Amino acid sequence: MKRRNFVRGVAAGSLGAAALGTAQARSESDSKIGKRKVLMKVGCQSGGTTIENLEFKARHGVYNIDGGMPEIIEGIGWDLEDSMRKREACEKYGISLDAYHLPLTSAGIDRVKYPNMMLGKSPERDREIEIIQQMIQVAGKTGVGLLNYNTTIHGVLRTERTVDPKRGGASYSTWNYDEAVKQNKPKTIAGDVSIDEVFERIKYILDRIIPVAEEYKVKLGNHIADPPTPVGFRGITRWNSPDVFAGMKRFAELSNSPYHGFNFCIGSIAEGLKDPKTEILPIIKYFGDRNQIFNIHLRNIKGGWNNFQEVYPDNGDMDFLEVIRALRDVGFEGMVMPDHVPKHDAEGSGNQAFAFVYGYIIAMLQVVSSEAMS
Repeated sequence: MKRRNFVRGVAAGSLGAAALGTAQARSESDSKIGKRKVLMKVGCQSGGTTIENLEFKARHGVYNIDGGMPEIIEGIGWDLEDSMRKREACEKYGISLDAYHLPLTSAGIDRVKYPNMMLGKSPERDREIEIIQQMIQVAGKTGVGLLNYNTTIHGVLRTERTVDPKRGGASYSTWNYDEAVKQNKPKTIAGDVSIDEVFERIKYILDRIIPVAEEYKVKLGNHIADPPTPVGFRGITRWNSPDVFAGMKRFAELSNSPYHGFNFCIGSIAEGLKDPKTEILPIIKYFGDRNQIFNIHLRNIKGGWNNFQEVYPDNGDMDFLEVIRALRDVGFEGMVMPDHVPKHDAEGSGNQAFAFVYGYIIAMLQVVSSEAMS
């Protein structure tokens, strides 16, 4: 054999061996991670437990829901009988009532039913906490294993809507910080509140409700403030601002209870990132490895820190198939649900958008499930 051909043969063999080694390494990695059974399911938090809504969900393959909340008995908490009726209504359609929303919402301190917890005002907040404790008990007695909630002073912040002619005139909820500063809106009734004061108020609440959650085996999933904002915006430094990852870590460390975690909003987290496509994945891994992701709000954005639009799952900056794979790899077992959806002028706008996102999520779950079985 000529020396030139011999060298070529050796080189080819070396490249082939290297490729085989890479393939084997990938296969071994897949066997450790990708083969994990996919237990996520599509879910939703909109519409409640009316017959109309439950039939809509069943028609679109949604069999796990956050049912909103039961009727409130003033001064006491949730009506247990109404909660049981909600569960029975769901069961008629084969739908699992997996979660409720506590009346600690994203509406903002000027509009929520129980403001004194985040105002840090005693003794009023202690009475409100007793009501939340009762609600946790009702959830546990109903078999509802997750309560989602917010700990915010400002509500959801947006500045405008952006119309996309390439998506049939759909309009996207938009946040632009510079525009918000120009609008010069007033402070809330809370006045000026530092991040340390916000965390003190959150911890005061958690120290009193987590023991009840542990007793009744109900997880508490916190939704971060939407969006993360610069320090002191309209008097408030939000607990997940200005570094959303650091703020979430600090919140997670307020308790080591397995019932303390996140209603993990992919969109809201991305709003605090400069490169959501790459930065979201290590955040999923960090909290997923610690079993602190209880529920997923799946919404995509264009943009990031201080300037973004909420878009459809397929036309934002994040690759949602990679997001779902990341959730699979950390063993997430809960619901993956639409949250905010684009709007348009045609009749049935909301249901159309939700139906699109349900199908999109179901298709992605089928893909990662097939990868796990291959």
